[in-house]
Amino acid sequence: MQRDARAYLWDALQAAELLRGFSKGEDFAGYQANAMLRSAVERQFEIIGEALNQLSKVDPELAAQVPDLARIVAFRNILIHGYATVDDALVWQVLTERLPGLADVLRTLLKS
Repeated sequence: MQRDARAYLWDALQAAELLRGFSKGEDFAGYQANAMLRSAVERQFEIIGEALNQLSKVDPELAAQVPDLARIVAFRNILIHGYATVDDALVWQVLTERLPGLADVLRTLLKS
Protein backbone atom coordinates (compact mmCIF):
# COMPACT_ATOMS: atom_id res chain seq x y z
CA MET A 1 0.00 0.00 0.00
CA GLN A 2 1.35 3.38 -1.01
CA ARG A 3 1.81 6.01 1.67
CA ASP A 4 -0.11 9.29 1.42
CA ALA A 5 2.06 11.98 -0.16
CA ARG A 6 1.18 14.43 2.61
CA ALA A 7 2.80 12.09 5.14
CA TYR A 8 6.16 12.79 3.49
CA LEU A 9 5.56 16.52 3.81
CA TRP A 10 4.70 16.00 7.46
CA ASP A 11 7.85 13.95 8.05
CA ALA A 12 9.99 16.65 6.44
CA LEU A 13 8.30 19.40 8.44
CA GLN A 14 8.72 17.51 11.71
CA ALA A 15 12.44 17.10 10.98
CA ALA A 16 12.67 20.82 10.17
CA GLU A 17 10.99 21.68 13.47
CA LEU A 18 13.41 19.44 15.34
CA LEU A 19 16.30 21.19 13.60
CA ARG A 20 14.95 24.54 14.66
CA GLY A 21 14.82 23.35 18.26
CA PHE A 22 18.26 21.75 18.13
CA SER A 23 19.88 24.94 16.84
CA LYS A 24 18.05 27.42 19.07
CA GLY A 25 20.60 29.50 20.97
CA GLU A 26 23.53 27.88 19.17
CA ASP A 27 26.20 29.52 17.07
CA PHE A 28 28.56 27.98 14.56
CA ALA A 29 31.38 27.52 17.07
CA GLY A 30 29.06 25.69 19.44
CA TYR A 31 27.77 23.58 16.58
CA GLN A 32 31.28 22.60 15.54
CA ALA A 33 32.27 21.75 19.10
CA ASN A 34 29.29 19.50 19.76
CA ALA A 35 29.51 16.12 18.01
CA MET A 36 26.09 15.06 19.27
CA LEU A 37 24.46 18.21 17.90
CA ARG A 38 26.19 17.79 14.53
CA SER A 39 25.01 14.19 14.35
CA ALA A 40 21.45 15.13 15.27
CA VAL A 41 21.35 17.94 12.71
CA GLU A 42 22.75 15.77 9.95
CA ARG A 43 20.24 13.01 10.75
CA GLN A 44 17.28 15.36 10.50
CA PHE A 45 18.56 16.71 7.19
CA GLU A 46 18.82 13.11 5.98
CA ILE A 47 15.17 12.59 6.94
CA ILE A 48 14.09 15.74 5.11
CA GLY A 49 15.97 14.70 1.99
CA GLU A 50 14.62 11.15 2.04
CA ALA A 51 11.05 12.24 2.73
CA LEU A 52 11.15 14.69 -0.17
CA ASN A 53 12.79 12.11 -2.41
CA GLN A 54 9.95 9.69 -1.65
CA LEU A 55 7.42 12.48 -2.20
CA SER A 56 8.84 13.06 -5.68
CA LYS A 57 8.13 9.40 -6.50
CA VAL A 58 4.62 9.32 -5.03
CA ASP A 59 3.36 12.75 -6.14
CA PRO A 60 5.66 14.51 -8.64
CA GLU A 61 3.26 17.45 -9.01
CA LEU A 62 3.25 18.16 -5.30
CA ALA A 63 7.01 17.65 -5.09
CA ALA A 64 7.52 20.16 -7.89
CA GLN A 65 6.17 22.83 -5.56
CA VAL A 66 9.13 22.37 -3.19
CA PRO A 67 11.88 24.77 -4.27
CA ASP A 68 15.30 23.21 -4.79
CA LEU A 69 14.00 19.68 -4.22
CA ALA A 70 16.79 18.12 -6.28
CA ARG A 71 19.41 20.04 -4.27
CA ILE A 72 17.80 18.94 -1.00
CA VAL A 73 17.96 15.30 -2.06
CA ALA A 74 21.55 15.76 -3.24
CA PHE A 75 22.43 17.30 0.14
CA ARG A 76 20.95 14.22 1.83
CA ASN A 77 23.07 11.99 -0.39
CA ILE A 78 26.21 13.89 0.53
CA LEU A 79 25.44 13.58 4.24
CA ILE A 80 24.87 9.84 3.96
CA HIS A 81 27.41 8.75 1.38
CA GLY A 82 30.04 11.45 1.82
CA TYR A 83 29.98 11.42 5.60
CA ALA A 84 33.77 11.59 5.81
CA THR A 85 33.88 14.89 3.96
CA VAL A 86 30.83 16.71 5.37
CA ASP A 87 31.47 20.45 5.50
CA ASP A 88 30.22 21.74 8.86
CA ALA A 89 30.10 25.30 7.54
CA LEU A 90 27.82 24.25 4.68
CA VAL A 91 25.52 22.31 7.00
CA TRP A 92 25.33 25.31 9.34
CA GLN A 93 24.60 27.64 6.43
CA VAL A 94 21.78 25.44 5.19
CA LEU A 95 20.43 25.15 8.72
CA THR A 96 20.41 28.89 9.38
CA GLU A 97 19.74 30.35 5.94
CA ARG A 98 17.75 27.82 3.91
CA LEU A 99 15.78 25.75 6.39
CA PRO A 100 13.36 28.49 7.56
CA GLY A 101 12.13 29.06 4.00
CA LEU A 102 11.76 25.34 3.38
CA ALA A 103 9.76 24.92 6.58
CA ASP A 104 7.43 27.72 5.46
CA VAL A 105 6.86 26.00 2.11
CA LEU A 106 6.20 22.67 3.79
CA ARG A 107 3.66 24.26 6.15
CA THR A 108 1.90 25.95 3.25
CA LEU A 109 1.73 22.75 1.22
CA LEU A 110 0.37 20.82 4.18
CA LYS A 111 -2.38 23.40 4.70
CA SER A 112 -3.49 23.35 1.06
